[in-house]
Amino acid sequence: MGQILTGITSWTEPTLIESGCFYPASARSAEARLRYYASQFPIVEVDSTYYALPNEKTSKLWVERTPGNFIFDVKAFRLFTQHPTSLAVLPKDIREAVPGELKTKKNLYYRDMPKEVLDQLWVRFENALLPLDSAGKLGVVLFQFPSWFYPGKEQREHIAYCQARLPQYRIAVELRHNSWVNEKNIERTFSFLREKNLAYVCVDEPQGFKSSVPPIAEATSDLGVIRFHGRNRDTWEKDGISAAERFNYLYSENDLREWAPKIRELAAKTRQLHVLFNNCYGDKAVVNARQTRMLLD
Repeated sequence: MGQILTGITSWTEPTLIESGCFYPASARSAEARLRYYASQFPIVEVDSTYYALPNEKTSKLWVERTPGNFIFDVKAFRLFTQHPTSLAVLPKDIREAVPGELKTKKNLYYRDMPKEVLDQLWVRFENALLPLDSAGKLGVVLFQFPSWFYPGKEQREHIAYCQARLPQYRIAVELRHNSWVNEKNIERTFSFLREKNLAYVCVDEPQGFKSSVPPIAEATSDLGVIRFHGRNRDTWEKDGISAAERFNYLYSENDLREWAPKIRELAAKTRQLHVLFNNCYGDKAVVNARQTRMLLD
């Protein structure tokens, strides 16, 4: 059976810090919180890199503040996954290189950006993760594609291109529309991921929506990933709320027991399995990550 690493998707979530239920009162700084978190869990997912490009200096600090065997999964920058991206989140020099007609747009999209600008963004993202990779602390780069990213030749080519831009890193792919794994497409989707040695991200999320991805436990590489988004149907597609509010859900022990055999099955098919809780409202992700680890033990 492969190694199972359990953790949460954001150690800096404000509601987690404000809850006062996880970090000790002495952990007042970003450094102290990461050091404490890494004493409790072996893995974390970095969510901030989705919203803005990371930098080498920060990655070096993460390396210094965590044990030698600690793992960071890093979420890919949102422009790469074809999400709308504000000009304001780009580095200043790259903002200035964006053509004038694009500077007036509310949101930028990957398809609209000049190649030379995209090349710069890819290079900076890759370089920012080098300290983690060199220290053996980089798990996967997670590409979470939007619900309007439907299966097709063009979409598969984009996924393959993303992998080609980061050839030395392990890539995991989360598909946010169930058409990728419906009866018509599931075989092609998993065959494509296996051929490219891309990790399929298994999910637990609210069901019954047009885009809902079923909780399929499948391994498409020697490294597996499961992300628990909660089952809060009332907030899943609600507009104008924070990510923490969207994923506000506490799994019951019975919920987690449903997954225990699936987790063991995936671990038997992989060298390493990352089990990450994204229900990061207050300390709910922490509670469920600890429960899961106890159930598996």
